Amino acid sequence: MRKSVLAATHSAEPRPSLDVWLDLESLASAEISSEDPAHPFEHALRGAEAEGWKSADPGPQTIRLKFDEPQTIRRIRLEFQETQHERAQEFSITVITNGEKRQIVRQQWSFSPTGSTTEVEDYTVDLANVSALELEIDPGRHDKSAHATLRSIALA
Repeated sequence: MRKSVLAATHSAEPRPSLDVWLDLESLASAEISSEDPAHPFEHALRGAEAEGWKSADPGPQTIRLKFDEPQTIRRIRLEFQETQHERAQEFSITVITNGEKRQIVRQQWSFSPTGSTTEVEDYTVDLANVSALELEIDPGRHDKSAHATLRSIALA
């Protein structure tokens, strides 16, 4: 068997740890289609410290983060929680990079108070020059009276 040891390669730009979360409150502005005053979007940025965001109006909702300066995103973590009602939810994440809009993910989940009450999605991505990230939530794919919720959102 012939073998050799490969030399370690070092990229010119070191990758940040996947656990270094972006300070979204200082790096971006948020556009939100609806918001319950008791559950503002800022609560979703604080994770377990608060109950998260909730829409004031039922039906599909949009949360758009517009970055002051383009960002590199390596990780997207979302947590949804529904303990009261059974419902089927669908969400999608779209980013705008270099002026082009593209969908990153579309996911469906069924909540049940007697079983599945929490959905955590943690995506490893490689997105450069992101000027905006859009989260679209359809909280009740077959029930237009459902309200959208987002327990937490974090980007690294």
